[in-house]
Amino acid sequence: MPKLIKQPSVISAAGNKPKRIEEYAGRVSTKDESMSIARMVSPQGWVEPGQRPGFTETTVVLKGMLRIEYEDGVIDLRAGQSIICSPGEWIRYSSPEEGGAEYVAVCVPAFSPDTVHRDPE
Repeated sequence: MPKLIKQPSVISAAGNKPKRIEEYAGRVSTKDESMSIARMVSPQGWVEPGQRPGFTETTVVLKGMLRIEYEDGVIDLRAGQSIICSPGEWIRYSSPEEGGAEYVAVCVPAFSPDTVHRDPE
């Protein structure tokens, strides 16, 4: 039988400003460790610490621009674009432009604070 998710679980986010994470599937909302799906809303000027996640993360930008820094450069991801970041790859997300960003992240296996491997602050 299909499982209805009536509303997401709201999770605290890392970074210099408040960012909203709404997890629809994953470790918190559905106790699923195989993958997670979350909608993120980040304000203008938000930056999170760099990380080397132990999971594949696919990100789709719905509104605004999301900046992804990686070891060899920077990619500015705009509404309608997506990116796939591989496990162990250093990345840092931010939303520097006016209006911030709204995006969906899918992590396989599911996002976990223990496997995101954030840089020391």
